[in-house]
Amino acid sequence: MKRQNVRTLSLVVCTFTYLLIGAAVFDALESKEEEKRDTLLKVSSNAIKKKYNISEEDYRMMELVIIEYKPHKAGPQWKFAGAFYFATVVLAMIGYGHSTPVTAGGKAFCIGYAIGIPLGLVMFQSIGERLNKFASIVIKQIKKYLHYQRVEATEMNLMFATGMLSSIIITTGAAVFSRYEGWSYFDSFYYCFVTLTTIGFGDYVALQNDNALIERPGYVALSLVFILFGLAVVAASINLLVLRFMTMNAEDIRREDQDMQSSSHHVLTLDGELMSVNGRLLSGQPLLLEGELDQTSVCSCNCLGLNHAENDELLLDGSYYPSNSVLGSSFRIKRASV
Repeated sequence: MKRQNVRTLSLVVCTFTYLLIGAAVFDALESKEEEKRDTLLKVSSNAIKKKYNISEEDYRMMELVIIEYKPHKAGPQWKFAGAFYFATVVLAMIGYGHSTPVTAGGKAFCIGYAIGIPLGLVMFQSIGERLNKFASIVIKQIKKYLHYQRVEATEMNLMFATGMLSSIIITTGAAVFSRYEGWSYFDSFYYCFVTLTTIGFGDYVALQNDNALIERPGYVALSLVFILFGLAVVAASINLLVLRFMTMNAEDIRREDQDMQSSSHHVLTLDGELMSVNGRLLSGQPLLLEGELDQTSVCSCNCLGLNHAENDELLLDGSYYPSNSVLGSSFRIKRASV
């Protein structure tokens, strides 16, 4: 089995194993808390219905109003600043879900607008490549200053550099959002990580308090720069990983080609001609059937890494038989004397 097939199968097995482990851990961590919250909410809703004598239909109506009104509490979401924020989230494939188009025209345009997602991906990848180039120059200068023998930046150096830059962006962004949004630092760090990995659950969304989209343009600009630049840095890291994987595939293909070339140099055709492994006929070596023109066999089998007796005969099916056997003497292939 080829190495590429083995690697693909290994990746599939590892991915499904990773999914199973993740499901088991999340089940252990979250399922009991979910049951507790569900029980508490049911008790609280029943207590409210009983206290204020609210019917089931009226209570459902209140729930609907509260849920629908939630995004409006953050202020206008579809003025230019909010619309630009939404367009950025769509193009970056984050998809918080904090605000969604409700008109048929808005939904249709969103479908068409999403065609530009590859444009955003290419832009982030291009910026990531430039960042990797800049990082390689910086690493080279540092190595020259430290008098390293090999000053060229390796893949591990670049991955370490982009990893450090990603960590700095996430930790700094977490401190900023913790201050402006009133979240704990851990929750802010969680928001930054979910955003820059384009997971975008939507449980934490910036710019949703105190009409920030309208009244705090500086904070809006800072949030957009964080998203765009952070995604570019993450793209730089992904670009290195993809490049490494492609390099491994190329090495495997080259190694397999070398193995094939070393295992067999020549192939005999049924009409008695000698052909090289690339399909080119070799001149000057005509083959004859039968006859006692020469006692030297067609191939000494050194090319195949095999050693046979001097008088063994090669048959058309590729088998060797002793010259004194029935099969060996009945049908022999001889090479004409040069």
